Amino acid sequence: MIVNYKKAIVDAGKYMLSSGLTVGTWGNISICDRESGLVYLTPSGMPYNTLEEKDIPVLKLDGTPVDAFRKPTIEKDMHLGIYNAYPQIGAVVHTHPKWSMIFACVRKTIPLICDEAAQFIKGDIECTEYALPGSKELAVNCIEKLKSSNACLIASHGSVCLGGNLKEAFDVATVLEYTAELYYKILSMGMNPAELSKDDIKFMYEFVHTKYGQK
Repeated sequence: MIVNYKKAIVDAGKYMLSSGLTVGTWGNISICDRESGLVYLTPSGMPYNTLEEKDIPVLKLDGTPVDAFRKPTIEKDMHLGIYNAYPQIGAVVHTHPKWSMIFACVRKTIPLICDEAAQFIKGDIECTEYALPGSKELAVNCIEKLKSSNACLIASHGSVCLGGNLKEAFDVATVLEYTAELYYKILSMGMNPAELSKDDIKFMYEFVHTKYGQK
């Protein structure tokens, strides 16, 4: 089956904006077609609701431009670095949502405090050290934090969520924001959430991804 990756990026950008996972032109999205070795990314600084397929840049995994009608997102090094470091990843979503941003700004880890988080996120969502947007340092910092989870916070900047495909990456992003809101409100009550055991977290993640639902 032939997949129109450019259309998938255009649709995903509009979804990210309408779902509240970002505002303005912030954030970025990419898909890696492992068969061709091509990466499709959102362009730099263009409103998501105006994007057309022709606006979607395409790069090789080494950064060589294939379709350079538009400049790719300034975080292209982060996207390419993730794909090169983690060959099982097929999509990356970088969001700027409100609740996750709170913890990114105070640089605090978001633990997996509920079953929903454990079912979609592999480990606690840690925050990187600060680095300037678009820098190679930011890319390296994210890749390091993603060794232990499929999501991380970027200090004072947002979050990065990974998936085998675009739907999985957005599932992670949605559950991360849900968990961040819960965690914030629990802390606002002057309380700390009960922790899930590592064994239970591992069981729930594997169950959802191997046995839950229909074939």
